[in-house]
Amino acid sequence: QVQLVESGGGLVQAGGSLRLSCAASVRTFSSYYMGWFRQAPGKEREFVAAVSWGSTTTNYADSVKGRFTISRDNAKNTVYLQMNSLKPDDTAVYYCAAAPSPRWARRDQEYDYWGQGTQVTVSS
Repeated sequence: QVQLVESGGGLVQAGGSLRLSCAASVRTFSSYYMGWFRQAPGKEREFVAAVSWGSTTTNYADSVKGRFTISRDNAKNTVYLQMNSLKPDDTAVYYCAAAPSPRWARRDQEYDYWGQGTQVTVSS
């Protein structure tokens, strides 16, 4: 069983930055592919970014590419999402998720474990 706890959300003005963290309670964190997803009010959950087990591969949604950076520290059982140049459209609840071996890292159904989410609100 993997428990995930996100932190770092909050209210920020457009153009600002936030860094989200997701701490995992699991012995073998390095065995899990990690992803970030988000869900805005009235919208479906969407993929944001993912990082492979040893950080050799990262994937980003087109809407965040060049502004967001996903990273992980396997020694600390933590995955991060650095968000720069934030826009009001980035307002959502952000979730981290873990999957042992996703066939398609952008697909939320591939992930077995989810955190409770952290709210990010970007004001204009």
